Amino acid sequence: MKGIFFSEFVDMVERVYSPEMADAIIEGSALVSEGVYTAGGSYDYRELLALSEKLSEQTGIPSDKLLEDFGKHMFGRLCSRYPDFFCGTGSAFDFLSHLEEHIHTEIRKIYPDCELAAFVPWQPDPQTLVLTYTSPRPFAAMALGLMKGCCCHFQEPIAIAQEDLSTQRVTRFRFTLKHF
Repeated sequence: MKGIFFSEFVDMVERVYSPEMADAIIEGSALVSEGVYTAGGSYDYRELLALSEKLSEQTGIPSDKLLEDFGKHMFGRLCSRYPDFFCGTGSAFDFLSHLEEHIHTEIRKIYPDCELAAFVPWQPDPQTLVLTYTSPRPFAAMALGLMKGCCCHFQEPIAIAQEDLSTQRVTRFRFTLKHF
């Protein structure tokens, strides 16, 4: 998993909680990297899980909620870091429907060794978008947060329902987004 996610998670913890909290969760997580991340580096995704679990212990907030909040934060950061990804996109549905062909293609150009989750879109009607998220890593909560961040970015009132279709080896969720 790319270091940008780790460094942004630590940055979010520093901003929302405190630099001392960020230090405490890094020190308490027994990380191979020792919490030193570079944006372009690659790290074991389990370190992000360990950091969110440690933050959960410290705050009493469930880890999935923290990862969802991080996903919202991360969407905003991606908007500011990679504004070209959002050019010519006028709605949340338009952006989310083209993740694979536009966004993930561009990410692979920047980081050819990255392993991305897959998002398969289906739009049964103009008010509904179904996204099936598939990944070998358990980050459906972060994906939900990214989707919520996208909806906020485009200032669209969209409800998101989720259905867990995961197996022991693969995380798979069906997210149904509906305009209201």
